[in-house]
Amino acid sequence: MSVPSKPLGLSVEELFALFVPADDMPEYTFVAGDAVPPPYHDLLVHNHHMTVTVEAHHGDLVDVRILDRKLEGDFYTRKIVLALQGSGRVVQFGIARVHLDYCSEPVREAIVAGKTPLGRILIQYNVHRFVEPTAFLRVNACPAVTKWFGLSEPRATYGRLAVIYCDGREAIEVLEIVAPEGDS
Repeated sequence: MSVPSKPLGLSVEELFALFVPADDMPEYTFVAGDAVPPPYHDLLVHNHHMTVTVEAHHGDLVDVRILDRKLEGDFYTRKIVLALQGSGRVVQFGIARVHLDYCSEPVREAIVAGKTPLGRILIQYNVHRFVEPTAFLRVNACPAVTKWFGLSEPRATYGRLAVIYCDGREAIEVLEIVAPEGDS
């Protein structure tokens, strides 16, 4: 995948701007998918839900912790972290904007309840879905990344923008940033 000039869906800036003040947006640069180094490449460069991917990578289920959320009309947006059930270690930060009118009533209720990771909800309710990564990011070390992941010092990491199609419709726009690993 090449570096996009304008990815599909909302930009990083637009997603962070949904939560005022947007003072925790890290600096980042776009990178090509084939330039994302291991282990981040396996965590990000694919068409699978991040919930399933980070659980397989870390060998533990994750819980969602909502940092902020809002419901405006048919759009539900949430800023979250995913934490390992066993240790509580945060392994992913994300922002998702869901077009609720593209979801069935039970799926909508489960999403808005905020108790289950988004990917697990879509799998549980057998929603026909396709995850399309639209851009990959190198996220610079900064206070926000340090805080999200409970680090003792700032470290760089990687993330992606993606669009999730549910039943053929562009239903969810996401930013997903994985926790720094090793000597990144």
